[in-house]
Amino acid sequence: MTPLRLSIASADYDHFRDFRTGDVRAEGIDHNWSTLRHHEVFARFTANREWDVAELSFAKFVAQVTRDNADIIGLPVVCSRLFRFSSFYINKNSGIKTIEDLKGKRIGSPEWAHSAAVYMRGWMHNDCGVKLQDVHWYQAGANAPGRVEKVELNLPEGVEITRISDKSLSDLIATGEIDCAIIARPPTCFLEGHPDVVRLFPDYLAMEEQYYEKTKVWPIMHIMVMQNHILEDNPWVARNLLNAFDQSKERSIERLLDPAVSRYPLAWLPTYARKMQATFGKDPYPFGIEENRATWEQMLLYTYQQGIAHKHVTPEDIFPKGIMTNVVV
Repeated sequence: MTPLRLSIASADYDHFRDFRTGDVRAEGIDHNWSTLRHHEVFARFTANREWDVAELSFAKFVAQVTRDNADIIGLPVVCSRLFRFSSFYINKNSGIKTIEDLKGKRIGSPEWAHSAAVYMRGWMHNDCGVKLQDVHWYQAGANAPGRVEKVELNLPEGVEITRISDKSLSDLIATGEIDCAIIARPPTCFLEGHPDVVRLFPDYLAMEEQYYEKTKVWPIMHIMVMQNHILEDNPWVARNLLNAFDQSKERSIERLLDPAVSRYPLAWLPTYARKMQATFGKDPYPFGIEENRATWEQMLLYTYQQGIAHKHVTPEDIFPKGIMTNVVV
């Protein structure tokens, strides 16, 4: 059988490396892999569907997969996952000391369908009593002006967003024009030591460990997705891709756990990786549906509540049917 030729695009993740370089192969598939910054992949795939398989923001994916007659489907392959209590940055002059103090404040994020912000807005709304309608929301580029929303929104009643095109969130938080920014990467003003800009939760690591222990949710930022017509013409392709991604990830974790072969020149990193195994299990970075059910379900709820998803769906609705079929030998 002639191998199926697929175009794939993602950022340069170590857990994808062996698949990308060909050290791991997907049965029946040859690929042409574009390694780009993830924002470029998101924009080009969302606008033009330039690849057969691509990395996509989880929130932006949900916006597209829940449309009527959606043309893409997800793979339960995690590109990026991070806890986000570290992502709240405040101007000290705002008087914010606790999460409840965010009521009535001005909060910005790079986009409304920004996965890091979706998780934290959902936590505020569902767990902290700070409802979506309690906040004055702003949207601007993170560290440079001009960023725009990439998917259509249907904002909940009572929620409005002020869009700023000529200033960045870093500018706005430094001058006090907004009180708080929820942002995936630290704003430039924070990194440069602006005296008025600090994290709301300096003890975020302990908060995140406690949150995971309570909920078993480990927030997923980006996943791999594919165009529907590929799966329709080749029903076997989704599972074969998942197998290859999984094997590549396992090899990456083996390197991380073995100090003799780790590619990262950092002291104690394998020791820290073993601590992660103690927290998350033998596979500290699981792919799959059931392995991540609490996280999939939480994001699907939050995106629906926030007017990003067009309907409230289940994990089984966003992944190919039968992709997790177990084969007993």
